[in-house]
Amino acid sequence: MTSARVLERLTAALGDRVVTSPDALDEARADKSGHRSDAPPLAVVEAASIDDVQQTLRIATETGTPVVPRGAGTGLAGGAIASGGEIALSLRSMDRVLEIDENDLIAVVEPGILNGEFGRILAERGLWFAPDPASKEISTVGGNIATNAGGLLCAKYGVTRDAVLALKIVLADGTLMSLGHRSVKGVTGLDLTALLVGSEGILGVIVEATVRVRRAVPGVVTTLAATFPHVTDAAAACSAITAAGIQPAVMELLEPTALAAIHDYLGLEAPTPGRTQIMVQTDGPLSADDARACLAIIEANGGVGEVAANEADGERLLSIRRAMHPAMEKLGHPLIEDVSVPRSALVPMFEAIQEVEREFGISIPTVAHAGDGNLHPNFVYQGDEVPEVIWQAADALFLAAIRLGGTLTGEHGIGILKRRWLEDELGAEQVDLQRRIKATFDPQGLLNPGKVFDPIV
Repeated sequence: MTSARVLERLTAALGDRVVTSPDALDEARADKSGHRSDAPPLAVVEAASIDDVQQTLRIATETGTPVVPRGAGTGLAGGAIASGGEIALSLRSMDRVLEIDENDLIAVVEPGILNGEFGRILAERGLWFAPDPASKEISTVGGNIATNAGGLLCAKYGVTRDAVLALKIVLADGTLMSLGHRSVKGVTGLDLTALLVGSEGILGVIVEATVRVRRAVPGVVTTLAATFPHVTDAAAACSAITAAGIQPAVMELLEPTALAAIHDYLGLEAPTPGRTQIMVQTDGPLSADDARACLAIIEANGGVGEVAANEADGERLLSIRRAMHPAMEKLGHPLIEDVSVPRSALVPMFEAIQEVEREFGISIPTVAHAGDGNLHPNFVYQGDEVPEVIWQAADALFLAAIRLGGTLTGEHGIGILKRRWLEDELGAEQVDLQRRIKATFDPQGLLNPGKVFDPIV
């Protein structure tokens, strides 16, 4: 069917929810990864209801038109980029909190609500939502679920998958399905809810989520910052804190190049050259005791630290960490990577990054969720195309993470950015099995084509 006829059908069914303005089409071609599709999509459907999503997918199936589900477009792996002949299905307008159950500690939300806004609504009731990506003020809960996002708090409180109990999804043919349960426990059949979390829109479109929420943590929050002469010393201290059985809510590491770039972006006094900084935040009734224990380990590993005077100062420290992405954007086009390794392998992973820097003659500003071994090395380049040397350096870095028992991605997803390395980690047989699972959910291959898996030619 021609593109004009597909547009006619969409408009007849959805009216002004179908947007074809040049600005809207252009926005749907890119996300925060720095990647951009070669051509604009056919249309953007701004869904406001589950019925809108179902109608869009029914028309897509009947006409053989690919569909790219999309939230706020803040993804870092190219997972929500729409191209020529595709429908960009935006869930951003589906942004309501449908229910908050304070007895069972669950909430039901639509996918388009921003993580930060959801948190403020919960805070009014003395509740909070544990997933805490650095992009929480601009990223959606649905997008976080689609990529199984982590964040600063996940070392203690888990990633997004740990907070999701149930989902409503729409399959490629428009079928609405309810997965999971409202109870904390439930093992009836295969866990399709967990399968959909992190599936990057290739299996179904998430239209509603039932998530765990928590009561506000009792006691004070204590934050400390420390600096080290070398990044490996800082990484060793973080691993030692974990090995000691202390469980900070937040433990972040900023190596010298990243730290200097953030200070410049925020207009702060330049840090001491060559120094690495870590930030540790403890919570709960024993937070002060835990912070003192962390500080002792830091000092034993050559660091110099100080406990923030109050919670406001602590939040100011964490705001420095949250400024990493815009600081990198100020330097050029950032390719923000997302490898994870066992927490005990932080030191060898940082050594591997330094070796890649030397081998390829480039700088790789890096921050890390040091509490769970998730590192974000940044490759910053100029111009519109990623230079080949960057891809070569990324290849060496990814393979080093895998050799250390780690993974290509801890929270950003595969998207189009990392699909060429998927088989290096999973092996050919598992990739084939995953392709067959996708084909079961999406027989025509219409949902988010070209993401996660290399196209079959």
